[in-house]
Amino acid sequence: MREIPNPWSSLTNTLSNSSEKKKLSDRIAPLQKILQEKMARLNPKNNKPQKSGADASKVEAPAIQSNKQNPISLSWARHQDEVREAQRLRYKVFAEEMGARLKPNDEGLDVDIFDDFCEHLIVRDNETLKVIGTYRVLPPHQAKQMGCFYSDSEFDLTRLRHLRHKMVEVGRSCVHRDYRSGGVIMALWSGLGQYMKKNDYEIMLGCASVQMGDGGHYAASLSKMLNANHLTDIEYRVFPRLALPIEELNSNLDVDPPALVKGYLRLGAKVCGDPAWDPDFNTADFLTMLRLDDIHPRYAKHFLA
Repeated sequence: MREIPNPWSSLTNTLSNSSEKKKLSDRIAPLQKILQEKMARLNPKNNKPQKSGADASKVEAPAIQSNKQNPISLSWARHQDEVREAQRLRYKVFAEEMGARLKPNDEGLDVDIFDDFCEHLIVRDNETLKVIGTYRVLPPHQAKQMGCFYSDSEFDLTRLRHLRHKMVEVGRSCVHRDYRSGGVIMALWSGLGQYMKKNDYEIMLGCASVQMGDGGHYAASLSKMLNANHLTDIEYRVFPRLALPIEELNSNLDVDPPALVKGYLRLGAKVCGDPAWDPDFNTADFLTMLRLDDIHPRYAKHFLA
């Protein structure tokens, strides 16, 4: 694969030519930190264990009533211990199962600086009480407090700037390997839909990640297929900071989208452009946008009930 460019260069060039250099620099400082950490972890010499930081502040989120007769229950994390359960599941799925190079953590948790600003949706097995599925949600007022969305670290979102006040970012979705029959992800989507409707948010944004165990050929072919049939209108396109080098890969394979991507498309989501390469997770990330007004009628009743 070709030499990795610095995904921060486009923004630093902008800063050098701006009369509001200090104001912009303060605003994007969190994003710069994220990108610098990503680039540092590309260098094996920097992959040394680090101790986790202080406990995150308590996360306040609306409760979801659960039917105790069901084998699973859905709720929002109400305190830090529940957030840690979600982070532990994320680590097991992303690091131990999929081989992601996450920031080292002595407790086996997937933790980053966005977690403190997010609300965490969790699904439990009512028999074992273990967390078996999770999503994290970054609402617009918290993204403003943070200084950026997570997606800002992978894409130039300039064309979506006017939508930020009504846009929720979802991410870090995962389901325990023993519960991937579909019921858990449908429960999570139902929780997201209720959250969007309750708070009058209109757009859900998030990265759909595709594994690159074959070197990226599947992802390149998937990109070609999605670009032909599922792109957003041009005014909502984004541009990857570290693009998957599609031109160097075989993009002519006959591919079927992975389950999560296929589910997003069935709901009515669109892809906002070419994928970014996330070296930490070794995935191709497709930024997807779902407008509630575009949800397919077949799924609207369940998703927004």
